[in-house]
Amino acid sequence: MNGRTFHTGIPAVDFLVTFMRARVERARSGELDRGASAVEWVIISAVVVAIVGVVAAIINAALKGGAEKVGDCIEGASASGTC
Repeated sequence: MNGRTFHTGIPAVDFLVTFMRARVERARSGELDRGASAVEWVIISAVVVAIVGVVAAIINAALKGGAEKVGDCIEGASASGTC
């Protein structure tokens, strides 16, 4: 913060003070805006994954219905008839 070093002789306290000073400087510098951008990307990704899941479920239902129709046609087919 002010360029002075802080030394208590207790390594854990020295680390904590240094860590907190770095966090305060980072908060003041606006560097934390990157975190907001990351959260936005996570939200956008989650929405895209949800849309893909819904589309996949719709396609799966359509294919399942078509497969059942083909299966019924094959089971009821005779040598002379068509579906």
